[in-house]
Amino acid sequence: MAKILIVDDEQSYRQLLGVVFEGSGHAIRTARNGREAVELIREDPADVVVSDVRMPDMNGIEMLREARELLPDIGVILMTAFATVDTAREAFILGADDFIQKPFDVEELKLIVSKTLEKQDLIKENRAFKRAQRKQGSVKNIVGNSDKMQAIFQMIETVAEVQSTVLVSGESGTGKELVARAIHDLSPRAEKPFISINCGAFTETLLESELFGYVKGAFTGANTNRKGLFEASNEGTIFLDEIGEMSTAMQVKLLRVLQERKVRPVGAHEEFQIDSRVIAATNRDLKSMIDDGSFREDLFYRISVIPISLPPLRDRKEDIKELANHFVKKFCRQTGREMSISADAMELLEKYTWHGNVRELEHTIERAVALEREDEIRPERLPDHITNYNPERISAEFELPDSGINLNSHLGNLEKTYVVEALKRTGGNQTKAAELLKMPVRSLRHLLDKHSIRSLAAQMRSAGD
Repeated sequence: MAKILIVDDEQSYRQLLGVVFEGSGHAIRTARNGREAVELIREDPADVVVSDVRMPDMNGIEMLREARELLPDIGVILMTAFATVDTAREAFILGADDFIQKPFDVEELKLIVSKTLEKQDLIKENRAFKRAQRKQGSVKNIVGNSDKMQAIFQMIETVAEVQSTVLVSGESGTGKELVARAIHDLSPRAEKPFISINCGAFTETLLESELFGYVKGAFTGANTNRKGLFEASNEGTIFLDEIGEMSTAMQVKLLRVLQERKVRPVGAHEEFQIDSRVIAATNRDLKSMIDDGSFREDLFYRISVIPISLPPLRDRKEDIKELANHFVKKFCRQTGREMSISADAMELLEKYTWHGNVRELEHTIERAVALEREDEIRPERLPDHITNYNPERISAEFELPDSGINLNSHLGNLEKTYVVEALKRTGGNQTKAAELLKMPVRSLRHLLDKHSIRSLAAQMRSAGD
């Protein structure tokens, strides 16, 4: 049984077709013109619309255009007693499934509706097949059978069906972009673009141009109009990685876009509507940043409607073996080799604390596969810091006083010490110091302000010059 909407300003045709299609077992609704039809489609989508062309208020061609915007796959069959080549051409350009002239043979119209429904079934089957393929392809890239990862998989499938913003948090290397891509691939937006940008890789001015685009003449070098990533991801998904690195001024502009769903390119006077799902990610504690004033609380609540927290690899060690074997197969496929991991090497991998998380494990396996000449990865192919790792020795180096310790203060002093040492080694060069500390320059600048040592960095730079 299909839901068929009959649209005609003549009551006799509405009654005739209602009897015909109800007799075939379909659910029937009727409308007197195109505007009524569009409202009915909005309230309860139809499978097929059988509509006259000439009607008051809104004709069949206008109705077809709006119906296609609401439901791209809806079947539309147009009828008219005043058929012209131009009208038929316009109807087919707009996506009409068929065009029939009044008076018509009822059996012919029934056959046309039947073929339209068969076509829709094929479209649905094809879409379901593609979605299953995407699901298999996307989720299989996120490896792990631990309870924590199974909960993540379930969350991905659940949130994929809704349009709410998602905030994926976790340490660097935990796979935040893989999660974002899987959500997109399982969503109704899967056939539309997935656009990713690292917010920490751009200055404030460049980030604004990248996200919102610009018009010709907006600034020196803007020789043409350029589409921004929000526009490029329209009807799809935009992934804002490392959103915690975004300046407070850019946070204000992003918040407005999320609230208004409108974008104004740099240098433009006009805004335009956008329909992009936003997934953000961060390896920083945004709530702490709210407390120190470096991240807006209103933006935080806007982007974290659905939070997903990825566990570090050290908290799901039961997944290390599966991940390591997965990466061995991945890199062996590239070289056409077959290889496994020896029991001794696997024991070292499972014992080590992976501060770089899954990404560090992946790079370790890539190195081992490249260096190993036999068909089994041995311990000597692993880096020294893994083969020599001894958690008992490391824990013994940090003694907890009987009187206890102010951990936050201690960690803050340790953080400041490392920042100052990195600046000393690089002569106050913030870019090189950030590289030593394995963090974006914007994050280092935040620490300089946090510990009130920006002037010290400038003095070191001056002394170095």
